[in-house]
This record gives sequence, structure tokens and C-alpha cells, in this order.
Amino acid sequence: MSHLIPQAFTINQTDYEKRNGNRGLVIWLTGLSGSGKSTIANELNTRLFHQNKHSVILDGDNTRLGINHDLGFSAADRTENNRRVAEIAKLFMESGSIAICSFISPFQKDRELSKQLIGEENYFEVFVDCSLEMCEKRDVKGMYKQARKGELESFTGISSPYETPLNPQLIIHTEQLNLQQCVDLLLESISERIKLRK
Repeated sequence: MSHLIPQAFTINQTDYEKRNGNRGLVIWLTGLSGSGKSTIANELNTRLFHQNKHSVILDGDNTRLGINHDLGFSAADRTENNRRVAEIAKLFMESGSIAICSFISPFQKDRELSKQLIGEENYFEVFVDCSLEMCEKRDVKGMYKQARKGELESFTGISSPYETPLNPQLIIHTEQLNLQQCVDLLLESISERIKLRK
């Protein structure tokens, strides 16, 4: 790999950001299945779109149906899943977009790797906090029921652990706040991070 050299291009991140009217940022939503990550990501993206901000969603299920279709749910595959997503998110961020990543990402070491790849100054971690009991009650995909029956292996929260984030930039309690309140809180928290540099 020593023969590979990063290519420099004429247009850089600052140029993209000036054109887009916002700074690039990676928002990493982590939490149990059913906690509300994808719902928050969708509403946040919609609100940013109507504010003429450049944003994109990278969602766990969608990427596993596409670029990560070859990966399972072992610890090693989860790490690779996160790594690939972080690399993609970084590309979007470098093109002046706000990349909204919605992934269970259960392991602290994998989230730390994502932060390192993306750069701490460009990474905004959000813990979407919801109790396992409530996530199971929601169970919109029926996956918790399958996991309880032993039909799904390595299912986070049941047969595989979820490691609570140590230092997230924001915690959203989805059992206490409605969707609009959750997104209002998130938008307020990132407002300074996505403003253009002076």
C-alpha cells in the first residue's frame, strides 16, 4: 500500500461549503433498534432540506442492503460495517454536506474508530436513548420477538450487548420527547457547527 498517494484536487472542502451555505458535518445517531434513530434522521434531513442545507442520510438497513450486503453481524463484521460507513460519511462531509448516520453501532471502540476516521471536529455523536422495554414495545420490524425466540443471532440488546456512549455530544430521550422536540433539540445543538467559517 506504500505506493498509494492521496490525490489533491482543485476544489476543496471550504469551496464546497461556501457554495452550499453550510459547513460539512457528520451526525452519528447511535442507539438500540426501535429507539427512534431513523425517524429522527428522516425528520432532521427534511428540516435541513427546507432550510436549503445540503444533507444526506446513511441508514443502517439501507447500507446493509447495498454496499454492506456482504457483512453479517459478528463483532468483526459490525466493525467493518461502521468503518465503511464512516469512510462514506467523511466523503460527504468533505464535499460540504451534513451526513446523518443512523446506525445501532453498539460498540464503543467502533464509534471511536468512526470519530478518528472522520475527525473529532467534524463528528457529532448523538445517543438516542430509549429503554429496551420501550424498544421492544415499539418493535416495528418484529425483530425483538424473533430474537427472543432465538431466530436472530447476535441481536443487539438481547443476545449481543449495547455499550452506552461514554461522551456523546448530545443525548436525546425519545421516551420523554416527541419527534418535533427531538429534532428541535438536535438542530439547536448543531447550529454553530454547520455555520460557515468567517
